[in-house]
Amino acid sequence: MLEKDTISLHMVREALLQCCAPGAATDELLNKVGISPQLFAQAQSRVPASAYARLWRLLARRLDDEFFGMDPRRLRSGSLGFLCRSSMAQPTLAAGLESGLSFLSLMLEGFQAGLVRQQSLAQIVLDEGDAAAQRPFTYFTFWMIVHGVACWLAGRRIPILAIELRCAAPDYCEDYKVMFSENLRFDRHRTRMIFAADCLELPIKRTEEELTRFLARAPANILVKYRDPESFVSRTKHELRALPAEQWPETEALAQTLCMSASTLRRRLAQEGQTYQGLKDSVRKELAIVWLAEPEVSFADIAARLGFADTSSFYKAFRKWSGSNPGHYRSLILGL
Repeated sequence: MLEKDTISLHMVREALLQCCAPGAATDELLNKVGISPQLFAQAQSRVPASAYARLWRLLARRLDDEFFGMDPRRLRSGSLGFLCRSSMAQPTLAAGLESGLSFLSLMLEGFQAGLVRQQSLAQIVLDEGDAAAQRPFTYFTFWMIVHGVACWLAGRRIPILAIELRCAAPDYCEDYKVMFSENLRFDRHRTRMIFAADCLELPIKRTEEELTRFLARAPANILVKYRDPESFVSRTKHELRALPAEQWPETEALAQTLCMSASTLRRRLAQEGQTYQGLKDSVRKELAIVWLAEPEVSFADIAARLGFADTSSFYKAFRKWSGSNPGHYRSLILGL
């Protein structure tokens, strides 16, 4: 379990890679934002998200670039503010995303992004042409900005169904999985983020005062507030993922595993707006999405793995969860 409100030192190292050479000047910069250079000798070290945010803001001022020097055109200081202000003037998240992606496509040379809606699924796709794949941190920084701003515009977390990237998987992925989704796919032929299309209809109702507060805390608020919470719900889902679906315990048995009564379990879940059945459906949906991306796994196999009596029952449940049938989702995710 990752520590609450912290960022791996791997992220700090990646942030410095293209904009700061190792040495006394970089050590001075790190000390200034409250990150000890000695931590780099400890591979598992973590730093407060607030310190990482101070590093981002300081580098943005010194480089006049809010993208860590990772694009030839630079994302000049003030770009995040302009992105938010122009997007919040739109009526819905769909319009806000289209406005924001257009702006980022103008500002960044390597990130020409567009919003595509296909029935119940939506995706943000990068058109990279024949260019070489970027390094993972570069892609994830772009997704952090896009997804973080989208969540702020909507006033809630936008669940990500999958993120696909053209690059190879990095040695370290844990923070990325917590921030975005467990369903990260590498070495794909294109880079995109996939989410439920019904999120696009969410209204945008943000004020200048809210924008000022958001920008004052960025990007720490993006890194922490809109990542998957370190919650009782997350703990319960972790217990379910560790077992085959046919072995999932009933409420009383799960409560005993978690060292509490069944009534306490129900109350704790209710406090986070969840039920045990709802969590089981959520985990089944997450697992189904992972297996639907593997063409060699048949619908019948997925249904069996998820504990359904037959394929028809799986189809009905998946349509209920996502508004899309499994065949349509697989064709979209595989680009067929």
